[in-house]
This record gives sequence, C-alpha cells and structure tokens, in this order.
Amino acid sequence: METLEVKVGNITIGGESPIVVQTMCNTHTSDIDASVAQCLRLHDAGAQLIRLTVPSLAQVDSLREIKSRLRDAGVTTPLVADVHFSSEIAIAAASVVEKVRINPGNFHKDHEKAREQFSRLVEVCKENGTAIRIGLNHGSLGERITNLYGNTPLAMKEAVMEWLRMCAENEFHNVVVSLKASNTYVMVEAYRLLAKEMQDSGVIFPLHLGVTEAGNGDGGRIKSAVGISTLLSEGIGNTIRVSLTEDPACEIPVAQYLADRYDHRLHSSMASLVLEGRKAVATYIAPSRERLLLDFSCDFGKRLLDKELDEVQLKGSYLDENGSEVVLDGSEYAEYLVDELMQAARRRFYRPEYIACPGCGRTMYNLEGTFEEVKRRTSHLKGMVIAVMGCIVNGPGEMADADWGYVGEGNHKVSIYKGKTPVLRHVPDTEAIDRLLELIEADQK
Repeated sequence: METLEVKVGNITIGGESPIVVQTMCNTHTSDIDASVAQCLRLHDAGAQLIRLTVPSLAQVDSLREIKSRLRDAGVTTPLVADVHFSSEIAIAAASVVEKVRINPGNFHKDHEKAREQFSRLVEVCKENGTAIRIGLNHGSLGERITNLYGNTPLAMKEAVMEWLRMCAENEFHNVVVSLKASNTYVMVEAYRLLAKEMQDSGVIFPLHLGVTEAGNGDGGRIKSAVGISTLLSEGIGNTIRVSLTEDPACEIPVAQYLADRYDHRLHSSMASLVLEGRKAVATYIAPSRERLLLDFSCDFGKRLLDKELDEVQLKGSYLDENGSEVVLDGSEYAEYLVDELMQAARRRFYRPEYIACPGCGRTMYNLEGTFEEVKRRTSHLKGMVIAVMGCIVNGPGEMADADWGYVGEGNHKVSIYKGKTPVLRHVPDTEAIDRLLELIEADQK
C-alpha cells in the first residue's frame, strides 16, 4: 500500500521508504544513566527508532536529559515517548522527543475531553515537528468502544478510525497507526480491516506492526514472525517492533530479518515444497537454526493462519553454531518447530498459551526470570492460557482471554487474576508464583 510519508526526526516512515526497525527500552526512564547506556547499545544493534516509557511528568525531564546526552554522543536515533493514562504527559513530551505514542483507550477517560486534549497535543506537535503514533492495543479498547462493537478486530478498527478522523479535523497527518494484539488472528484481521477502510477513504497512514505480549524464546519469535509476515506479505506495514520478553537488543535481529525479507533485500525462502492435499512437506537447507526458524514461520504462518493448509511437515537440515549439519527428517526438533508454528497460527495447541509483555520502565519486578519460572512450572497445563504482565497498562485487558494472570502492581507487589477478575492483590513478588500455582491446582481439584 502506498501510504502518506511521516517524518520522525531524521527518518521517514511510509511512502516509498524501507521498513523501519524499532524497539523499546526496558530501563526505568528516571534512571538516566541506564537508559542512555541501553539506547547506545540498541543504536549499535541497529535500532532506527527507540521508545521509552514516560509514566509521569517528572520523567519528561528525564527524557529531555537522555536525548541531550545521546545527541552529545553523536547518536541521532529518534526517540519516542510511550504515554498512557495522561494526556498532559503526552502534551509535555511532544516538545521533547520526535514522536509520541498515545493509546486511544486510555488517553483520557471522557471522550469529549479527549478530543479537546488531542487538539492541544496536535498543536504542540505541529510547532515542534513531532509525529504521533495512535497505538491501540486489543486489551485497552475502552468501555465505550467495546459496548458498541465488542472486544473484536472490528472494534479495534473503528476505535482507530475515530482518532484518524480527529487527525483530519485538526489538519494533522504526521501520524503512524498500530492495532496490536497478542492473538495473531485478531491482530492480522484488525490490520486488514483498517487497511481496507483507509484505502476506501483515500487517506492511508503508515502502519506500525507488532504482535504484543508475544513472549520469549522460539515461541515469541515464531508468533511475531507469523503475525508480522502475514501482513508484510500483503503489502501492509511500514515499521515493525518484535516484542520479546528478553533484552530488547534481542528483538532487533528478528525485526531486521523481516524488514530485509519484505523489502526484498533477502532471499525470501530457502525451502523446496511438495503439497499433499492440504498438507505441505517443506525441505530446508538452512545456514543456521535462527534462519530456519524464521524462514519456516514466514513461509507457512500465513497459509496456516488463513487456513489454506492444515498441516506442515519439516525436513532437510541446518548448520549449528559449530558449522555441523543437523538433520531434521523425523527429529524431535522438527516436530517441535511444527508444533510451535501451529500454536502461533492458532491451529493446534500442544502446550499452554503464554501471554507475556516485553517489559519497560513501568515494570517493577524481575519479569524475564518470573516468566521463565512460570513457564517451567506450568508446562504440563496443555491448552491453558496464562499471562505474565509487567504492569496494569495492558495487563488486565490484554490478558482478557487468559485463564490466569500475573500482573505487576509496582513496589514489588503482584495481582493474580482468574479470567478478568483479580482474586489476590498486593502479593509480594517473592511469593506470587507459589500463590498462582496454588490457585490453579485448587481450581483443577
């Protein structure tokens, strides 16, 4: 899709520009030294855009100092302020950084007041050349929209279109849009609906793609690749962030692979394919395990998600880190990759489904370690949906489909949810996994 061009500092998103790779710091923005150090590392790793959370007005000053130190170091990578629950913070941050992300679901509680505050934000952005991302998440649609359209891809599209019409009313088009979900089907359908609506309207804003709360490890990479590659293969998407519950530098190689593949800087597939009815037998000779995982996810994720295929068999080989050939035919690893791909495409669930955010400056406990321990201790609960969330911004909403949820409150305290209902609050994070497991076991009995 040919979109409008959006200027974010020294980069362009949309138009005929290449896909932009971005990521987000998981440091506390108030820790200026740590945030600067991480930004420098992410810049060196290839991030073209770096986002930091701004949960308070005081941290707008921190953001200003971070930017100043980076520019003094010769790093011109544009910065994005990630703002939730406060339109005033968004307005203040717009004069500091090159882009502000706002969430329509929590920009302001009152819709008419939100319209007024958005007009104020736009004026500041116009004065400073600042871009806006209208960053909607499936889990934070807001009560007014869900009452009208349900918690659906259609609701996500309609919510964003309201705000794009507000952009038009304010004659402001330096805007990027996202509609993220942890469910790959919901995410893909929402973007497809929005792309069609924008095409029909004749004004097409650039799109930021991502599967939110994808998790970590192979599963997080496969899930992200399935959702993002499905859309990129259809010409939808101009900038991408792969959200992993890991060091944010680990996100960049995966995002760069996707950008290179769909900007045609990379051979798109290394597989030979035989179709047997609605089953595909794919044979790879891959130069590495990571390349095999990503090629396989992109080659077959869309076909499984769209139900063009029902099954995939993986054959061939890849080279391990020592350069030795690893044969896939009939191996446990081949079966594992197929299982992970089927789960990411929501066609078959062979293990629990995990929803886990990547963490950011709002996270007040050891998210990565906690998530690994939760996975280890719940791996036997096939088909159960378990969420591990850093904070309340997307937590209760994004895990709406979860059977159980673990949500950070701050100050090393945790809330535990059963479905959408908090059943324990203010649990010390040193005890929270035990409490979660006790509740699950009691419920099963």
